Amino acid sequence: MLDVKLIRDNPDVARAALRNRGKGDEVRVDDVLRLDEERRQLITQGEQLKNDRNVASREIGQFKAKGQNVDDKMAAMKRVGEQIAEIDQKLAQIEENLRGILLNTPNLPDKSVPVGKDSADNPEIRCWGEKPQLAFKAKPHWEIGENLGILDFPRAAKIAGSGFVLYRGQGARLERALINFLLDLHTREHGYVETAPPFLANRATLTSTGQLPKFEEDLYRVREEDLFLIPTAEVPLTAIPRDEILRE
Repeated sequence: MLDVKLIRDNPDVARAALRNRGKGDEVRVDDVLRLDEERRQLITQGEQLKNDRNVASREIGQFKAKGQNVDDKMAAMKRVGEQIAEIDQKLAQIEENLRGILLNTPNLPDKSVPVGKDSADNPEIRCWGEKPQLAFKAKPHWEIGENLGILDFPRAAKIAGSGFVLYRGQGARLERALINFLLDLHTREHGYVETAPPFLANRATLTSTGQLPKFEEDLYRVREEDLFLIPTAEVPLTAIPRDEILRE
């Protein structure tokens, strides 16, 4: 989630960066600035009223000690208390609205990211190897897999629906071998630690990684426990050190 101070201090930079994303999110900057200004004004008003109430409370105590009537001052303090409660209520609503906008505002792209309309505007940074020249028309991998009997799309659709795949025989074995190969490579040679996280995560976890609230309707949810099926391992792995301060 973007820091409101970043937008407050650099509104034009934020607008330009969001405009470059091409999604119309730059309009959120004005909403953030407006709500942030209202929030700060209410905080100032509330703190002033609370200070006045504290001063008046001490004065009322002194007047009572002298036997003086404090009915008018007590009535005035009651009105101040009602004003404070009203301000606190407005402040809570504004902070909720502000947080909602910030949670749905995407990150600002890095300055090095090229601005373009689609993937055709992406520059090629580097490539590896040479593209082979085939003397025949290449078949897509899904067709080859079905012909070999290692991919079964019709039965996968029967089990789960369109877009799923059923690996069979050597296909399932290949999938398992690739997983083991990459885990062994990175843990043995590249210093990674193998981790088996939960496949379900709570709302706070998915909010911290940006999936919520934006993608809530696209996530599989266990409603009674308010848990979500993780979309990738990024979510629980990022949450492992959440709310912790790590030594550099």
